[in-house]
Amino acid sequence: MTYWDISPIISPRLAVWPGDTPVSRELLLDISHGANIDLSTLRTTVHVGAHADAPHHYHQHGLSVETLDLNVYMGECFVHTVANKPLIMAEDCKVPISTGTKRVLFRTNSYPDPNYFNKDFSAFHPEAVAALGQAGVILLGIDTPSVDPFSSKDLPSHQNLFQYKIANLEGLVLSEVSDGRYELIALPLRLEGFDASPVRAILRR
Repeated sequence: MTYWDISPIISPRLAVWPGDTPVSRELLLDISHGANIDLSTLRTTVHVGAHADAPHHYHQHGLSVETLDLNVYMGECFVHTVANKPLIMAEDCKVPISTGTKRVLFRTNSYPDPNYFNKDFSAFHPEAVAALGQAGVILLGIDTPSVDPFSSKDLPSHQNLFQYKIANLEGLVLSEVSDGRYELIALPLRLEGFDASPVRAILRR
């Protein structure tokens, strides 16, 4: 079965949101220095690379990540390109909505290098999220660090995710994937009380 890995490599080179915790590895034991095993400690934000936000991240009454329904993160999805637009509008969602698919991943090509954080990435107009929610979409993904613009503080698109009970995936790498239908597998970790989790996101046919 053919599959596409749509997760960036997690390394110290990977860019994180400005001010968030970058990736670092502490090697506690090292075979090359005489230890019987290699043993590492990982330190980073839970919003690293391809990740799933928990509703607790953006809403006071939202659930934390270990409570999320894994069925939402597995199943048929549709990849759809909306390039060269600062905001994805409701009208840009007509094609994926017409497919009836409940999971939609948007390729914007506006965040081309996961190792470099550019602030001018594309995001969603809240009305686009509302249109998807009204159509029954249960998961929304994007190839940028956020469904809201970098400068947003009130996060209206995140708030519409909460209102319409839509899960989200951010930080995906969709540059090698064509538009169309796939099976998505992108499971968050069972991190008690946390506001997000990295995922190993893949598409397959």
